[in-house]
Amino acid sequence: MMRMFYPDRREKSAYTIDYADLYRKGYRGVIFDIDNTLVPHGAPATKEAAAFFASLRETGFSTCLLSNNQKPRVAPFADAVGSIYIENAHKPSVKNYQEACRRMGIKEEQAVFVGDQLFTDVYGAKRTGLYNILTEPINPKEEIQIVLKRYLEHIVLFFYERDLARGRITKKNS
Repeated sequence: MMRMFYPDRREKSAYTIDYADLYRKGYRGVIFDIDNTLVPHGAPATKEAAAFFASLRETGFSTCLLSNNQKPRVAPFADAVGSIYIENAHKPSVKNYQEACRRMGIKEEQAVFVGDQLFTDVYGAKRTGLYNILTEPINPKEEIQIVLKRYLEHIVLFFYERDLARGRITKKNS
């Protein structure tokens, strides 16, 4: 039951993932959560984020920001990094993960999702059939409803790590 929330892969940061390797493996689009994945919650796009998105485009990736936040938060961030976006995405609903792929002009099997939350980001990506990477949150200061979900995430990740160590599951390095 808990395995439906297990990420395909875990990484420290969205910025340290080997995207060139993912491109070589056939991925052509990256869908990102914004808050606590790319910047601290509510923070504007940084120069680092803009340069990061430029490097993804140079590699050949299309990008899409998929956020449960509203347009006044998402649109300025997307403009600053040069990405398409979907606001008010209702993650973990499958619909807008599929829409992100459609807007990028790729098939779902060519997409990677990168986010910091299991029960919205990863679960929605898994339900859609997207390869997904869970990152550590950038900043521990979060809204109370997210703090509560983090306690549950720790339980799931405990079992995920235990199952990895016991060989019950393997990391998907697709």
